[in-house]
Amino acid sequence: MTQAADTASGPTARMFAADEASRALGMELVEHGAGTAVLRMTVTPAMVNGHKIAHGGYLFLLADSAFACACNSHGPVTVAAGADIDFVAPAHEGDVLVATAAERTRFGRSGIYDVSVLRGDQVIAEFRGRSRSINGAKTKESP
Repeated sequence: MTQAADTASGPTARMFAADEASRALGMELVEHGAGTAVLRMTVTPAMVNGHKIAHGGYLFLLADSAFACACNSHGPVTVAAGADIDFVAPAHEGDVLVATAAERTRFGRSGIYDVSVLRGDQVIAEFRGRSRSINGAKTKESP
């Protein structure tokens, strides 16, 4: 079941609350559920490169943060084992981007997750992340 993040609890909400890197960039956890997450971020002037488009690193970071929320939704601490991204269209200053992560499969301590980054209905990037749970460790409570 997906729930709005403002009333959320559980491993995803705790992990995101402790994620200073994502929150410092203005990312918001909009929704989350088992194996899913939706994050939103507005492209700021500091995120724009010399071509006046959003730097790919920020798009990767948004997708990676959505991936992290989705793969940590099951409880054990889970990290990225690898990830790839395809940039489909440019994003610009002021664009509101939404990253939607969905679990494709989990096997043993590993998983595969896809993340679509959109501006409205337009796909900006497609990301695939590969996860690995760390020895059954549980997500720590944020301070």
